[in-house]
Amino acid sequence: MHIRDLEIDELPRGAKQSAWLDIAGRADGGAWRLPLLTVIGAETGPALLVLAGVHGDEYEGIAAIPQVYRAIKAQDLRGRLIMAPICNMPAYEALQRSSPIDGLNLARVFPGDVDGAITRQIAWWLSQKLLPQADFLIDLHTGGIAYELPTLIGYVHDSSELGQASRKAAAAFGAPVMWGHPLPLPAGRSISAATDMGIPSLYTEAAGGGRCDPDVVACFRDGVINVMTHLGMISRDLSRRRLTHHFMGDGNLDTVIQARVDGFFQREVSLLENVKRGQRLGAILDPTGVELAQVDADQDGAIIMLRGIPRVQVGDGLAHITQPYHSRE
Repeated sequence: MHIRDLEIDELPRGAKQSAWLDIAGRADGGAWRLPLLTVIGAETGPALLVLAGVHGDEYEGIAAIPQVYRAIKAQDLRGRLIMAPICNMPAYEALQRSSPIDGLNLARVFPGDVDGAITRQIAWWLSQKLLPQADFLIDLHTGGIAYELPTLIGYVHDSSELGQASRKAAAAFGAPVMWGHPLPLPAGRSISAATDMGIPSLYTEAAGGGRCDPDVVACFRDGVINVMTHLGMISRDLSRRRLTHHFMGDGNLDTVIQARVDGFFQREVSLLENVKRGQRLGAILDPTGVELAQVDADQDGAIIMLRGIPRVQVGDGLAHITQPYHSRE
């Protein structure tokens, strides 16, 4: 079935279904497809949309969604659970963050273009067919192959009803780190598209590394189920991790400290470490160990992202610093 023909409202109540939805044709005569898992409750209630695999090298969310699907019984659900475990199949097949077909990053092109390249088409159909069905969105990300971040839940920080819904759900999710982002959000993301549609949202990050950490998978699985409980979709006890850090920042990981030369990045700080502006974070070395460039902090704050792959080229992101949350904000 092509995704244009999907009608969530017509799915039977009290049932679980899995399906493959065609997005666009492939050169071999097949189709680029999107896997979809749905649980339609016996009773009416909120609709939660959960996405993963927006980047093709981020695996914990892809693993967590089927676990959520197996854990939820339709007869116990109030509302609708809609989950797409691999949104970016071209990137996933290529073991890459972005699509090898058009070079685009799916997390930067929402709300997409029905007549565009495959990545823009995927964003379009997600924006047109799945997002409008949702009362809440969770987009599961990690640092992928190249980057390391703490296991965190990101939310919209705003005094509006949407912002308050996002903040409360983030607390219910139960990740060890919360990261609030004031409006406006950076454009092109699923969560910015949701915000433009008036839909509250969350997203996750974690260490990445091209692996699938069972502890992170469990955190994501439990977090989704916690949010479902918070929204009144199911009746469960919350299973949350202890909150260790709460930060505030724009969350834009496109604006980070970048490599000024090619070489080998030798970092000298750790995730969540507090640093001062101008503090040495590490250096880029040549193959003989000669220092080519020092890498310094661009502001006071805590390290929220570090590059995990030492080999770097000019322009690669090396680190991102954010600020502690203050309750007066």
